Amino acid sequence: MRVSRIQAAENRETVINVASRLFRARGFDGIGLKDLMSAAGLTQGGFYKQFASKEDLTALASRRALESASRRWSDAAAENSDDPLGAVVAFYLSADHREEKMDGCPIVALGSDAARQGPDVKAAFEAGIKAHLEVLGRFIAETDGEESKGKAMAILSTMVGAVTLSRVVNDPDLAQAFLDAAVEQVRKRAAA
Repeated sequence: MRVSRIQAAENRETVINVASRLFRARGFDGIGLKDLMSAAGLTQGGFYKQFASKEDLTALASRRALESASRRWSDAAAENSDDPLGAVVAFYLSADHREEKMDGCPIVALGSDAARQGPDVKAAFEAGIKAHLEVLGRFIAETDGEESKGKAMAILSTMVGAVTLSRVVNDPDLAQAFLDAAVEQVRKRAAA
């Protein structure tokens, strides 16, 4: 049975969305095409009608995951317009976010995997990281351009590092201590 163009486009979007979540949970190499397509409710045979390669899907899914992360930052900031940075920090450096493997930060979940991927995946991550830095730049205290960029980079690095470290330890108290220390350091850095 032939699939309409509309249905094919919907199937493609479904696969990208499912891949963006499953890659964050399992890594780029942690799921094969058969299982990925099955999770999307489709057969493996349709994959190559939609995507040139798994790398093609990896780049698209990475872009989608990073766009989703940016939306979550915007949503958190909108909930507290008086302190948007505080709202993002509270959301991002929380135990709940740490435990979100499928919907959590793709930089944390896939950063080391992305470093070993091709230029298209790296370009998706670079664009997403730049978007995060732009958002942070708007939130931090007004300073000259270069100093503001440096603050945003330090804050993003601290936040990503804290969530990463909190995920890789078994001790729940140590995991929380990483998040708490990062909250304190981000507040100090933003106010400086």
